[in-house]
Amino acid sequence: MESEELYLTILNNLRDGIYFVDNKRKILFWNKAAQEITGYAPDEIVGKECQFSSLNHIDEKGHPLCTMGCPLFSTLIDGQQRQERVFVRHKEGFRIPVYVNIFPIKRNGEIVGAVEVFTQDSPTVYEDDLVERLSNIAMHDGLTHLPNRRYLESFLHYKLEEFHRFGRPIAVLFADIDNFSRFNNEYGYDVGDLVLKNIAAGIKRSVRRNDLVGRWGGEEYVGIYAIADASDAPVIGEKFRQMVQNTEVTWEGKGLNVSVSVGITVVRQEDTVDSVVERADDLMYHSKKNGKNRVSTD
Repeated sequence: MESEELYLTILNNLRDGIYFVDNKRKILFWNKAAQEITGYAPDEIVGKECQFSSLNHIDEKGHPLCTMGCPLFSTLIDGQQRQERVFVRHKEGFRIPVYVNIFPIKRNGEIVGAVEVFTQDSPTVYEDDLVERLSNIAMHDGLTHLPNRRYLESFLHYKLEEFHRFGRPIAVLFADIDNFSRFNNEYGYDVGDLVLKNIAAGIKRSVRRNDLVGRWGGEEYVGIYAIADASDAPVIGEKFRQMVQNTEVTWEGKGLNVSVSVGITVVRQEDTVDSVVERADDLMYHSKKNGKNRVSTD
């Protein structure tokens, strides 16, 4: 028996779930125990990047690990072994607590992938809705149900790590509704809240799978977008501006809408979360000073 065949036979007969990923987190191997624990067959998992699989790991506080604080991704970056207790989504929709052990795979001293070994932590299972509610409370804005500032900062940190490691470019948008305090004073805060909710509905309809757009605070929004090159940024900013301008609410029989000033920038090698958001914010203020209801980029 060839060595590779022997090793795969051994791995497929262990009671622990095991999977391998390459350095872009693409799943290359999924053993029989992994299928038994999660319900997912290899052909449903292998070939997918783990953040786009159905596993959707969440920690004990409900934080979505695939987009913030992923221990597997951290091991790919620093080569450190990690042990965590997480919840994985079973194919039938409930959550299973698992204990994971993650360690890097190296070739000639370079990290080329990672292995995750996981064991069901207890026979107890949890309703997915319960864990999702915890996640929503912790990571989403109460009024609009958009991602909140905490979620946006964590996601941006994760995307910057991807950019620095794999060169995947991203654009960061900062937007502020024009004259919103005056709008609230004229029509009332209930109408203002309805505007925010309707804008949120427009964001949810338009946001792509690899992007995240949320409420930074008050009438401010931040968006984090995967792009092909820098020319995508002003197009994204203009689409956001038009989406807000075309959002309407009805008050005393007439349609009301607001405008938004937008700044959008492309990440640079030296950027941190704070620096790229500050630059997008400065560009937004440039739009404010030059007539509002416009997009500024660098």
